[in-house]
Amino acid sequence: MFGRYLKQWNLTIDGEAFATPSSHLLPVRQRDAPAMLKLSHEVEEKRGHLLMQWWNGDGAARVLAHEGEALLLERAQGTASLKRMVHAGHDDEATRILCAAAARLHAPRPQPPPPGLVELPQWFASLWPAGDTLGGVFVHSARTARELLAAPRDVTALHGDIHHGNVLDFGPRGWLAIDPKCLHGERGFDHANIFCNPDAESALAPGRFARRIEVVAQASGIERQRLLQWVLAWAGLSAAWMLEDGDAPGETLEVARLAASALGFGAS
Repeated sequence: MFGRYLKQWNLTIDGEAFATPSSHLLPVRQRDAPAMLKLSHEVEEKRGHLLMQWWNGDGAARVLAHEGEALLLERAQGTASLKRMVHAGHDDEATRILCAAAARLHAPRPQPPPPGLVELPQWFASLWPAGDTLGGVFVHSARTARELLAAPRDVTALHGDIHHGNVLDFGPRGWLAIDPKCLHGERGFDHANIFCNPDAESALAPGRFARRIEVVAQASGIERQRLLQWVLAWAGLSAAWMLEDGDAPGETLEVARLAASALGFGAS
């Protein structure tokens, strides 16, 4: 499946191909420079190609070529990992790196963002029936999301999936984002997924949630109450998606409860 693009872009294979639920990827080299060839099968991923081009390597991996389903990106060569950083006891540092990456992506640019970005009210569609039928923290999450979406602040193009596995070490180029979901709305949304990652043990370590709230609020300049609201809204939405897929929401629902409790809603 990669053959056409290997020839068209003068690429040589530099590793084993692998797959994600939405894409097939192949490490390659172009004129001896390491790159990643990605073939996407979902509309959401293809929108991501356009947003990556718009960022033009500022805060995100640089696009080297793009056609239809195919995207050729510079490949991360650094050896550091945000997940390993967290597990080594440096969660504050990893969190600040994620906030700095988000800030670069949200920075004003001379050209308007590409068309077709998904507005946040559409992205939250699965939360409304969950709030109506599941009760408990889903009610608080849905109500809070509606309040946020009704009066957005600092609206911009959003990555939509900022977490420890989507911001990579690109060596001299710094920490850069990959795999955007291509959303449009308040920048606070892009900080919420940090609290559910990189895994359940890390996200729910004693004192971790409260500490992250303080670190993210300081690093991002987002008011603490507003940040808690976005975490509650996002974690409820993520939990609703998991239930739709037949999965147990686990730590994601617990993060929603922590946010609800911090906002004074209780942890039901």
